[in-house]
Amino acid sequence: MPIVIGKFVIGNPSPVPRTRITDSQCKRPRGFLGRFVLWNMNARHSRVTDWGLSHVTLRSSDVVLDVGCGGGRTVAKLAAIAPQGKVYGVDYSAESVAMARKVNRRAIETGRVEIREGPVSQLPFSDGMFDVVTAVETHFWWPDLPNDMREVFRVVKPGGTVVVIAEIYKGADTAASKLAEKYISPSGMKFLSADEHRELLHHAGFADVEIFTQKSWICATGKKTG
Repeated sequence: MPIVIGKFVIGNPSPVPRTRITDSQCKRPRGFLGRFVLWNMNARHSRVTDWGLSHVTLRSSDVVLDVGCGGGRTVAKLAAIAPQGKVYGVDYSAESVAMARKVNRRAIETGRVEIREGPVSQLPFSDGMFDVVTAVETHFWWPDLPNDMREVFRVVKPGGTVVVIAEIYKGADTAASKLAEKYISPSGMKFLSADEHRELLHHAGFADVEIFTQKSWICATGKKTG
């Protein structure tokens, strides 16, 4: 099955160039095309999200943040796992915020979910607010990845967890990964290896970093000690 990576459809015999418009829509959805991209993301990322979340323990009363929440499906999954807690989503795309709010309308009305607009570089939350912070199919678009991960570290509670999930990573022994590694640089995405994911979390301040892989999928977890 072809995988869309940046400007290319990876998994075809030859990568198919995509337009700059479509590429920017993946990074920051907007307008009618952006709504379609978000709908597609909600459907396409569901399995890798479930797999990634299986590597962490979420308690029913946890306060959770999904960074780059996109169309809001991960927020809905987290709200189902933590029914006595609260789940926040944040995205710098107004279109993403609107869709995430629509998808989670009932949970928002009952106060169990809150969706905010804002950039990962300046998260609109106080220090040490969250038990768990998730980032699904988003960190490779962050403008300043090392500093943005430190900003994530800031909002995690002592003893809390970060979970970074992606459907492809550099060095995976799959055709999709090898093609992406060859053609992905024009898109501006940060295509990291397993070791680079580990270093990213370590340098941000996280301890007990673990890396899980399955085919082209990757999940990186870390704890905030102290």
